[in-house]
Amino acid sequence: MTITATQTTQLLPELFRNVDEEQRINVLHIGPACSDTIEFFSHYRCRLQVFDLFAELPMPTQEETDLGLQHYFTELLQLPGNVQFDICLFWDIFSYLEEAALAAFVHALRPHLAPHCKGHGFSVHNPRTPPGNHLYGIADAHTLSLRTRPDALPGYRPHNQNRLRDALHCFVMERSVLLADRRLELLLGTKKG
Repeated sequence: MTITATQTTQLLPELFRNVDEEQRINVLHIGPACSDTIEFFSHYRCRLQVFDLFAELPMPTQEETDLGLQHYFTELLQLPGNVQFDICLFWDIFSYLEEAALAAFVHALRPHLAPHCKGHGFSVHNPRTPPGNHLYGIADAHTLSLRTRPDALPGYRPHNQNRLRDALHCFVMERSVLLADRRLELLLGTKKG
Protein backbone atom coordinates (compact mmCIF):
# COMPACT_ATOMS: atom_id res chain seq x y z
CA MET A 1 0.00 0.00 0.00
CA THR A 2 1.52 3.32 -1.05
CA ILE A 3 1.47 6.62 0.80
CA THR A 4 -1.31 8.80 -0.58
CA ALA A 5 -0.70 11.89 1.56
CA THR A 6 1.30 13.27 4.45
CA GLN A 7 0.10 15.39 7.32
CA THR A 8 2.06 17.61 9.66
CA THR A 9 1.44 16.78 13.29
CA GLN A 10 1.76 19.16 16.21
CA LEU A 11 1.12 16.57 18.92
CA LEU A 12 3.14 13.50 17.95
CA PRO A 13 6.44 15.14 19.03
CA GLU A 14 4.96 15.51 22.54
CA LEU A 15 5.05 11.71 22.89
CA PHE A 16 8.82 11.77 22.59
CA ARG A 17 9.60 14.99 24.45
CA ASN A 18 11.09 13.17 27.46
CA VAL A 19 12.44 10.12 25.61
CA ASP A 20 16.03 9.90 24.46
CA GLU A 21 17.22 7.37 21.88
CA GLU A 22 19.00 5.30 24.54
CA GLN A 23 15.96 4.95 26.82
CA ARG A 24 14.03 1.69 26.43
CA ILE A 25 10.35 2.32 25.67
CA ASN A 26 7.31 0.10 25.20
CA VAL A 27 4.91 1.19 22.48
CA LEU A 28 1.43 -0.14 21.78
CA HIS A 29 0.39 0.35 18.17
CA ILE A 30 -3.31 -0.22 17.46
CA GLY A 31 -3.68 -1.18 13.81
CA PRO A 32 -1.32 -2.59 11.20
CA ALA A 33 2.14 -1.03 11.38
CA CYS A 34 3.40 0.55 8.18
CA SER A 35 7.03 0.16 7.12
CA ASP A 36 7.78 3.85 7.78
CA THR A 37 6.48 3.48 11.36
CA ILE A 38 8.73 0.47 11.94
CA GLU A 39 11.65 2.40 10.45
CA PHE A 40 10.89 5.38 12.70
CA PHE A 41 10.92 3.24 15.85
CA SER A 42 14.12 1.46 14.80
CA HIS A 43 15.96 4.60 15.94
CA TYR A 44 14.80 3.98 19.53
CA ARG A 45 15.45 1.20 21.99
CA CYS A 46 11.88 0.13 21.60
CA ARG A 47 9.59 -2.81 22.01
CA LEU A 48 6.81 -2.16 19.51
CA GLN A 49 3.71 -4.24 20.18
CA VAL A 50 1.41 -4.16 17.18
CA PHE A 51 -2.21 -5.13 17.68
CA ASP A 52 -4.59 -4.73 14.75
CA LEU A 53 -7.85 -4.06 16.55
CA PHE A 54 -9.25 -2.78 13.25
CA ALA A 55 -9.16 -6.36 11.92
CA GLU A 56 -11.64 -7.32 14.66
CA LEU A 57 -14.30 -4.80 13.58
CA PRO A 58 -17.18 -4.65 14.08
CA MET A 59 -16.87 -5.30 17.81
CA PRO A 60 -19.48 -7.38 19.60
CA THR A 61 -21.96 -5.77 21.96
CA GLN A 62 -22.06 -6.56 25.68
CA GLU A 63 -24.92 -8.98 25.04
CA GLU A 64 -22.97 -10.82 22.33
CA THR A 65 -20.08 -11.72 24.64
CA ASP A 66 -20.08 -14.60 27.09
CA LEU A 67 -18.30 -12.87 29.96
CA GLY A 68 -18.68 -9.20 29.03
CA LEU A 69 -16.74 -6.71 26.95
CA GLN A 70 -13.92 -6.14 29.43
CA HIS A 71 -13.14 -9.87 29.50
CA TYR A 72 -13.46 -9.93 25.68
CA PHE A 73 -10.79 -7.20 25.31
CA THR A 74 -8.51 -8.73 27.96
CA GLU A 75 -8.59 -12.04 26.08
CA LEU A 76 -8.22 -10.34 22.71
CA LEU A 77 -5.18 -8.27 23.74
CA GLN A 78 -3.46 -11.14 25.63
CA LEU A 79 -0.87 -8.76 27.11
CA PRO A 80 1.76 -10.16 29.45
CA GLY A 81 0.97 -9.16 33.03
CA ASN A 82 4.16 -7.16 33.52
CA VAL A 83 4.16 -5.07 30.32
CA GLN A 84 3.79 -1.31 30.87
CA PHE A 85 3.35 0.92 27.83
CA ASP A 86 5.04 4.29 27.67
CA ILE A 87 3.31 5.29 24.41
CA CYS A 88 0.00 4.19 22.87
CA LEU A 89 -0.83 4.95 19.24
CA PHE A 90 -4.58 4.62 18.90
CA TRP A 91 -4.97 6.34 15.52
CA ASP A 92 -8.72 6.58 14.81
CA ILE A 93 -9.93 3.42 16.62
CA PHE A 94 -12.01 5.54 19.03
CA SER A 95 -14.44 6.30 16.20
CA TYR A 96 -15.06 2.60 15.53
CA LEU A 97 -15.95 1.45 19.03
CA GLU A 98 -19.31 2.21 20.61
CA GLU A 99 -19.09 3.75 24.08
CA ALA A 100 -19.35 0.54 26.13
CA ALA A 101 -16.75 -1.20 23.94
CA LEU A 102 -14.40 1.78 24.13
CA ALA A 103 -14.71 1.97 27.93
CA ALA A 104 -14.12 -1.81 28.21
CA PHE A 105 -11.10 -1.62 25.89
CA VAL A 106 -9.53 1.17 27.96
CA HIS A 107 -10.35 -0.68 31.20
CA ALA A 108 -8.60 -3.83 29.90
CA LEU A 109 -5.62 -1.71 28.86
CA ARG A 110 -5.39 0.25 32.15
CA PRO A 111 -3.16 -2.23 34.08
CA HIS A 112 -0.63 -1.98 31.24
CA LEU A 113 -0.25 1.81 31.16
CA ALA A 114 2.89 3.22 32.75
CA PRO A 115 2.17 6.16 35.10
CA HIS A 116 3.80 8.51 32.57
CA CYS A 117 2.13 6.92 29.50
CA LYS A 118 1.17 9.21 26.63
CA GLY A 119 -1.39 8.38 23.97
CA HIS A 120 -2.04 9.76 20.51
CA GLY A 121 -5.18 9.40 18.44
CA PHE A 122 -7.81 11.05 16.34
CA SER A 123 -11.43 11.89 16.93
CA VAL A 124 -13.90 14.19 15.21
CA HIS A 125 -15.06 17.67 16.07
CA ASN A 126 -18.58 16.85 14.89
CA PRO A 127 -19.99 13.28 15.07
CA ARG A 128 -21.51 13.78 11.61
CA THR A 129 -18.01 13.97 10.09
CA PRO A 130 -17.61 11.15 7.53
CA PRO A 131 -14.87 8.54 8.08
CA GLY A 132 -11.42 9.32 6.72
CA ASN A 133 -10.65 5.70 5.77
CA HIS A 134 -6.90 6.14 6.33
CA LEU A 135 -4.18 3.86 7.55
CA TYR A 136 -1.68 6.00 9.48
CA GLY A 137 2.07 5.76 9.73
CA ILE A 138 4.91 7.85 11.12
CA ALA A 139 7.18 9.35 8.46
CA ASP A 140 9.13 11.35 11.06
CA ALA A 141 8.50 13.00 14.43
CA HIS A 142 6.56 15.85 12.77
CA THR A 143 4.93 14.07 9.82
CA LEU A 144 2.31 11.35 9.53
CA SER A 145 1.92 9.25 6.42
CA LEU A 146 -1.57 8.39 5.22
CA ARG A 147 -2.55 5.49 3.03
CA THR A 148 -6.04 4.85 1.74
CA ARG A 149 -7.50 1.66 3.18
CA PRO A 150 -8.58 -0.76 0.44
CA ASP A 151 -12.02 -1.18 2.03
CA ALA A 152 -14.13 0.95 4.33
CA LEU A 153 -14.10 -0.24 7.93
CA PRO A 154 -17.37 -1.38 9.55
CA GLY A 155 -18.79 0.12 12.71
CA TYR A 156 -17.96 3.81 12.27
CA ARG A 157 -19.63 5.63 15.17
CA PRO A 158 -17.71 8.72 16.25
CA HIS A 159 -18.38 10.22 19.68
CA ASN A 160 -18.89 13.78 20.79
CA GLN A 161 -16.08 15.08 23.00
CA ASN A 162 -17.89 14.66 26.33
CA ARG A 163 -18.77 11.02 25.65
CA LEU A 164 -15.28 10.29 24.38
CA ARG A 165 -13.76 11.87 27.49
CA ASP A 166 -16.02 9.72 29.70
CA ALA A 167 -15.21 6.51 27.81
CA LEU A 168 -11.47 7.19 28.01
CA HIS A 169 -11.82 7.19 31.80
CA CYS A 170 -8.17 6.48 32.65
CA PHE A 171 -6.83 9.16 30.30
CA VAL A 172 -6.83 12.94 30.38
CA MET A 173 -6.99 14.88 27.13
CA GLU A 174 -3.90 17.01 27.53
CA ARG A 175 -4.21 18.77 24.19
CA SER A 176 -6.30 18.64 21.04
CA VAL A 177 -5.79 20.28 17.67
CA LEU A 178 -8.59 20.86 15.19
CA LEU A 179 -7.45 19.76 11.73
CA ALA A 180 -8.63 21.18 8.40
CA ASP A 181 -10.92 18.18 7.72
CA ARG A 182 -12.74 18.66 11.07
CA ARG A 183 -10.92 15.81 12.76
CA LEU A 184 -9.26 16.33 16.12
CA GLU A 185 -5.73 15.19 16.82
CA LEU A 186 -5.50 14.17 20.49
CA LEU A 187 -2.69 13.97 23.00
CA LEU A 188 -3.62 11.84 26.02
CA GLY A 189 -1.94 11.35 29.37
CA THR A 190 -2.71 8.79 32.04
CA LYS A 191 -4.96 10.02 34.81
CA LYS A 192 -3.23 10.18 38.17
CA GLY A 193 -4.74 8.25 41.05
